[in-house]
Amino acid sequence: MSEQLLPGYIIRRGSALERSLLLKFMQRTYQDLFPNEDFSHLEQTVKQYFSSDTPLWWVDFLGEGDGGDKGENSTSSSSSPHPPIACLWVGNAIDQIHGNRHAHIFILYVVPEHRRRGIGRALMRYVENWAIQRGDRQIGLQVFQSNKPALNLYNQLGYQTQSIWMVKFLSTEK
Repeated sequence: MSEQLLPGYIIRRGSALERSLLLKFMQRTYQDLFPNEDFSHLEQTVKQYFSSDTPLWWVDFLGEGDGGDKGENSTSSSSSPHPPIACLWVGNAIDQIHGNRHAHIFILYVVPEHRRRGIGRALMRYVENWAIQRGDRQIGLQVFQSNKPALNLYNQLGYQTQSIWMVKFLSTEK
């Protein structure tokens, strides 16, 4: 089942059969930010966390007239005649202050050719409505400090920093 997200774009629920397509989108997400890194390890993340409890949505571009743009950079999906141009994968987390379950966005990715058209904003509104309908009181996400477009979007939508994730790289040499 799909529904219109924006004019020319539909959103549809993904299935467990699209694990490899989800992995490709995750790898593209990280490669956009860190082009010289290898992200083959993301397969383990998908294996561990992708389930019926972690919904996945795809956005397909219908285009004008004949059903869409099938350029050479598109990624095809077996469940839709249109290649997905965006992905939204959501999991569950526990608010460590109050103990309530809430939605956590694992990934929101829009292919570069379709950015700055309101798709990310529409996906955020979509997932907010979904979370409200299932009784969640908040949504969490992690965003890299270097991802300024995403930070701007989330700030515009009212997201606030609640915590700061800190890392320290350790030397394994003795």
